[in-house]
Amino acid sequence: MTAVRRALLRPGLLACVLVLAACSDRVLIGSSQDTAPESSPGGGQAASTVPASLPPVFDAGKIEWESCGALECGTLGVPYDYADPSVGTFRLHLVRRAADDPSARIGSLLVNPGGPGFGGSMLAENAEWYFSEALLASFDVIGWDPRGTGLSEPAVDCVDSYDEYFGLDSPPGTPGEKQALVDAARAFNAACVERSAPILPYVSTRASAQDMDSIRRALGEEKISYFGFSYGSELGGTWVTMFPETVRAAVFDGASDPNAPGLEGALAQAEGFERQLDAFLAACSADPGCAFHADGDSEEALDRLIEAIGDRPVATTAGRTQGTLGVLYTALAQAMYSDALWPELASALAQARAGDGSGLLALYDSYYQRRPDGTYGNELEAFIAISCLDDPGPSGVEGVDEFVDDFERIAKRFGGNFAHGYSCALWPVPADEKVVVTGVGAGPVVVVGTTGDAATPLESSRKAAAALEEGILLVVTADRHTGYGLNRCVVDFVDGYLIRLELPEDETVCR
Repeated sequence: MTAVRRALLRPGLLACVLVLAACSDRVLIGSSQDTAPESSPGGGQAASTVPASLPPVFDAGKIEWESCGALECGTLGVPYDYADPSVGTFRLHLVRRAADDPSARIGSLLVNPGGPGFGGSMLAENAEWYFSEALLASFDVIGWDPRGTGLSEPAVDCVDSYDEYFGLDSPPGTPGEKQALVDAARAFNAACVERSAPILPYVSTRASAQDMDSIRRALGEEKISYFGFSYGSELGGTWVTMFPETVRAAVFDGASDPNAPGLEGALAQAEGFERQLDAFLAACSADPGCAFHADGDSEEALDRLIEAIGDRPVATTAGRTQGTLGVLYTALAQAMYSDALWPELASALAQARAGDGSGLLALYDSYYQRRPDGTYGNELEAFIAISCLDDPGPSGVEGVDEFVDDFERIAKRFGGNFAHGYSCALWPVPADEKVVVTGVGAGPVVVVGTTGDAATPLESSRKAAAALEEGILLVVTADRHTGYGLNRCVVDFVDGYLIRLELPEDETVCR
């Protein structure tokens, strides 16, 4: 069972988030950058719309706010099932950071960092790190942990440790290694059912979009603004399609094609990671100071290392998983989220070539959010539960295996690792209804795409903008996932829209 941060998941587990996937660079409010408008096809409208009948509106009441330091923390009860509120109730955890300038306050800004499975309350708790002073002066930043995640209750919970499920050889080199991946997926899924069965059918993106409207109602705002990163664009796209009349403004940064079939999205992401890995290797080969320079042939050195680790994993830390192919590919994927991590990856690969896998393990642990005390949050468990509910992809082991060649053809290194993911193919909960994103009636939505984004490649962001009735693409030239905060250009355009509803030209480029 493989796992990489998600823009799309299926069939290998892929996830992506703004903050938790090596994208923790602080917002850079630097010197002005040139913009270069370029022509391209305008946004298009998807043929399908929301489901014919939405569940009746549920009155969640008011948010119960209380002081938590300089912020306010609150809870809001929302039903497991909006069509039948008697089934059960989630208690959503919210954090509000009040606008710095009450006289300039526009309203509330809902924010989501991605995932799925990652709580958004931390964006409000650390808003100064992620948002400009102008946004902080103008909006109450409202972060919430979506149903099943973070401090919202109940939350998806499956296992206490990850090595036995994700530290395995992938891609498998023998039938026995493949069976180990299948067995691990089945064991993980069974653990999720054992601990979280009552909520597993109710944590879909569609349901979370309905929660967003409940939050808006509880805040007493007729229209509300939204800023979503990575998977937050998929959530936002679902919301603007279901509740278009409530949208004041929306920005999706690091957006993926919300309407792509699961397999198509996973293939696009595999290709994106492969492209960024090629860029890393080319840069390392050209730089004698790179720790994995290998006399100017980092590509060949990595291929030899992959072959060697496939034959014999490298040692790591006593009591932990060895440096298997699963660990290696997770480390590679983690570093593809930002070129800021490339030096760390180069050092880890050089260490691994010398027989020390501790550097690879550190990147693997960072990817899975392993804490210093060896514990984990529930991000991965929630990610799998939400993603498999949204779009399980191929069914059964044979269904996954049918597409291995496609992955390996499109991504010669990452492909096999991405392809051999069996969790969703064996997930025991039926998929939820998925909303076809159109944004009809919601007004303009600004979509930010980054040229060197492995997790949500620019091509996917362009399709996300085209899927929306009034999607506008803003392109950022950079080798990382998500673009807001990288230069004054993108900050000014995004802030100008959210604050003053000033729209950039479609396909404007921030270099």
